[in-house]
Amino acid sequence: MKKHIHGGNVYQYQNCIDFSANCNPLGTPEGVKAAIAASLDHLADYPRVGCAPLKAAIANREQMQAEQIICGNGAAELIFSLCHAKKPKKALVAAPTFAEYEQALDSVDCEVEHFFLKEEEDFRITERILKNLLPGLDLVFLCNPNNPTGLLIDRELLTQILEKCTELGIFLVVDECFLDFVECPEEHTLKGMLEDHRNLFLLKAFTKRYAMAGVRLGYGLCSDERLLKRMEQMTQPWNVSTMAQEAGMAALKETEYVKEGRNLVFREREFLKEKMKELGLFCFPSQANYLFFKGPKQLFEACVSRGILIRDCSNYPGLGEGYYRIAVKKHEANEKLICVLQEVLKEESL
Repeated sequence: MKKHIHGGNVYQYQNCIDFSANCNPLGTPEGVKAAIAASLDHLADYPRVGCAPLKAAIANREQMQAEQIICGNGAAELIFSLCHAKKPKKALVAAPTFAEYEQALDSVDCEVEHFFLKEEEDFRITERILKNLLPGLDLVFLCNPNNPTGLLIDRELLTQILEKCTELGIFLVVDECFLDFVECPEEHTLKGMLEDHRNLFLLKAFTKRYAMAGVRLGYGLCSDERLLKRMEQMTQPWNVSTMAQEAGMAALKETEYVKEGRNLVFREREFLKEKMKELGLFCFPSQANYLFFKGPKQLFEACVSRGILIRDCSNYPGLGEGYYRIAVKKHEANEKLICVLQEVLKEESL
């Protein structure tokens, strides 16, 4: 496994516009900030164990039963608690993809097999993966759309994967944290398959949708209620803070904010794709709120020196030097990014 590095390290790279973390470009909603401020009166009290009001609010939004929802200290905590509850012996993970899947599997001494994505296929999950779903496999992690590529898995293929996992007794985890920023997300979610597939777990997060990375709040959906109870036993009782619970309930009311953020991403994503193409940079066909592309090997350092922080993807399994990811931000910031890329590429050509 390569070195564990994430985007969003604004503490080390100060005075930079952060394109390395993929949150809603509108920033944290004012209603969420107000809810956090109001919750400070309860700092002396323990958080509510079980997050019942928050679960009820999520259930209303997702049109599910509260008993089929689990909340956590970010989606990342749920990845770990799920692995500790299931204790798989053998798992399949795509490469490249989000690093926490493999890290959580390593924490329970699980053997990890990689399904390596191919550049000539735009790093897509293809039908090739079906041949890797074999007896003896306990768990599969998929990210839809994938991180760092931003590519969706074809819905028909995703259904085939789920059905084969069900047939073979394989538990399937699908991370849908970035579905909020794709067009027609309801056509890609597997939420409607949960009731008939107890071997399916969906990951969701407030982090990206509401730009709440510092609050740490995520949730999972699953019809196996016994599994959710085991997962809750894997963490300490007060894992979701009072501030996070109040912030989550306030965020769920921000419907116009979510709509505005989505429209901004759709508009600015196309602007960035067009400008980067003009610069001669190859962008993969991302459908999320970030772009995955190829560039010069020293691009990360060159951008940081000019006040732009991008995500160097060379530490992802299946990738090497020269692969990068950038978030879609507001127009002014995106223009600054393009100007910096233009400067760097001009220097490279001299």
